[in-house]
Amino acid sequence: MSEHTEDLRLAEAGALDVTLYSRPGCHLCEAAKAAIHPLLEEFGATLHEINIDGDPVLTERYGWDIPVLFVGARKAAKHRINVKQLRRQLKEAKENAGQAHLVMVRKKGA
Repeated sequence: MSEHTEDLRLAEAGALDVTLYSRPGCHLCEAAKAAIHPLLEEFGATLHEINIDGDPVLTERYGWDIPVLFVGARKAAKHRINVKQLRRQLKEAKENAGQAHLVMVRKKGA
C-alpha cells in the first residue's frame, strides 16, 4: 500500500508549516483561518490550506471532522482552534527548529 501524497507532504513539513484541512462553506474552517492568521504572521509560519473535497481519500479520512490543523507533521487541533494552545505549539516549533539548525551548523563546523 502506497502512502497518500498528502501524508508524504506532511511528513516533510517544516516546523512552521501549518496545514489546515477544510472545505468551502465550512463556518468552523473560516473561523479557524481567522483565528490563526495573526499567529502565522507572529511566528513567520506558512499556511497550506487543503480542500478535502478535492481528494476522495482526504474526504473519507476527515469527512465532517473539519477543520483539522497540523503544525509541522503533528496534529494541533480539530474543530475549534484554541489560540493560546496554538501559540504555545508554534513557539515550541520555532524554538525546536532553531535548535535543530544550530546542531546542523555545529556538525558542519566541528
